[in-house]
Amino acid sequence: MPLHAQVRAARDFLVLHREDYDTAYAGFSWPTPAIYNFATDWFDGLAEERGHQTALWVIDAAPPGTEDTVSRERRLTFTELRDRSVAAAHWLHDHGLRRGDRLLLVLGNTVGLWEVMLAAIRIGAVVIPATPQLSPADLADRVRRGHASMLVADTADAAKFAGIEPPHGKVAVDGGGTGAPAPDGWLDYAEVRVDPAHDPHFPGCTRAEDPMLLYFTSGTTAQPKLVQHSHVSYPIGHLATLYWMGLQPGDVHCNISSPGWAKHAWSNFFTPWLAGATVLVYNYARFDPAGLLAVLERCEATTFCAPPTVWRMLVQTDLAAARTSLRECLSAGEPLNPEVIDQVQRAWGLTIRDGYGQTETSAQVGNPPGSPIKLGSMGRPLPGFAPVLVDPASGEHRDDEGELCLRLDPRPLSLMAGYKSDSESFDDELNAAAFAGDVYHTGDVVGRDADGYLTYVGRSDDVFKASDYRISPFELESVLIEHPAVAEAAVVPAPDPVRLAVPKAYVVLAAGWAADADTARQILGYAREHLAPYKRVRRLAFGELPKTISGKIRRVELRRAEQARAGSSGADEAASDRPDGEFRDSDFSF
Repeated sequence: MPLHAQVRAARDFLVLHREDYDTAYAGFSWPTPAIYNFATDWFDGLAEERGHQTALWVIDAAPPGTEDTVSRERRLTFTELRDRSVAAAHWLHDHGLRRGDRLLLVLGNTVGLWEVMLAAIRIGAVVIPATPQLSPADLADRVRRGHASMLVADTADAAKFAGIEPPHGKVAVDGGGTGAPAPDGWLDYAEVRVDPAHDPHFPGCTRAEDPMLLYFTSGTTAQPKLVQHSHVSYPIGHLATLYWMGLQPGDVHCNISSPGWAKHAWSNFFTPWLAGATVLVYNYARFDPAGLLAVLERCEATTFCAPPTVWRMLVQTDLAAARTSLRECLSAGEPLNPEVIDQVQRAWGLTIRDGYGQTETSAQVGNPPGSPIKLGSMGRPLPGFAPVLVDPASGEHRDDEGELCLRLDPRPLSLMAGYKSDSESFDDELNAAAFAGDVYHTGDVVGRDADGYLTYVGRSDDVFKASDYRISPFELESVLIEHPAVAEAAVVPAPDPVRLAVPKAYVVLAAGWAADADTARQILGYAREHLAPYKRVRRLAFGELPKTISGKIRRVELRRAEQARAGSSGADEAASDRPDGEFRDSDFSF
């Protein structure tokens, strides 16, 4: 069976059984070709089958303060994008990029990003995606640690790369469409020209295990790790993500995530095109809920995925007034609070279906279409995954709660090859910890009920003890966000001489609420009414939450701040000598 047909048969099986979880889970098996290339073996097939369908639709929001809502939009069919990516591959190859070379890709949501990704895959080069939001020092670190031999960046960001000279040069892309020439010393991507004589194939087929992607993780608790993926782990492994999302051929899929992070590749590249769907991208400098809703409506988007932060902002608008064509609503990145899911259900009659995965894998767990939803649960294992729960202390397998781990026999196709070191070899220490006990350790603690549904408890290093009870920050945060004053919340342990630690909430307020004692009293009172006494939030502070560039809350910074305060004054003093702006439940009469 041709390679394209193998993957298509597996895709069609999942689409056919999209609302029959038991059949899909029991009957699915990963395609395991020895040789595979997503660009030539899959995408070019889409160009033959769906040539005139829009493959990529990029809409740029107009600058704030202007009357127009859109400043520019570009649409490329599967045929056009195939031809452009072939031309880009030949151009990059002419300038020295070869199979196995590493290419640092630092572009925003501009068409060039998709062209270069496909071009590099054709060649067999290893792409290192990075967000343009990174500082010059961060970018220099990625060039050094990633051993990049070529980099591609927007003309507007060229100054960030001063003094960096990769062996095969720097490529400038005019992402803003200004017509600006490439800076001195840079290759100009505008020189790429489509030539019908170009061969879409390059010498030497890519083997399934060949490296294709090298991701720097977002680093919520430590320095970013280098995650290596192969020519099948994401290009075929995201069949599991497709099943969770419920995408179908011909869909128009809109996803909100920043380029440079794995979720962008999940939902703006591999998964929609595995489905034969259109990738719809809304590009904005500052998030505008009304503008996003207008794009979803005008472009007749059928499926929509966004991180919890975006959903929390959307529910503060008049969702009921939006007339969308949406069939599926999805959330990923961090667990989504049940209150937000309920608000969308009331406004649109659609249930946001949560899913779980990591940079190291595709989606592993999710609520696929047609499956009963348990609010607060991230769903059940997706086809191709056999998770187990492991006690972090003893290493024993548990039925009720433990660290979510993946069995390695059989090994899920979408699981990373491993963590790489700065010296280009695999990092033995990191990989020994990640794959200890013949399982892959996600580092996330979950609970499992009698029906096999998994509920997120927290990162293994976020869960803490108070009065000898285990506290899940996410559980407390889910209650806090139900209060109308709370837009976002993060809970960490604050040192306490009696209870060892007590839950402290850092709260971002919704519009119209004052950061004062009355608001604190209302929020703490609400938590008191809706949480068991041992889980009670006993301290509260208002302010912005520290986040990674990808938008994940860095609870580790808040935790360290609390520990540092205790370390400098002693736990007994810290309990009484409160920091400025902190409110406590003992301040109020309930």
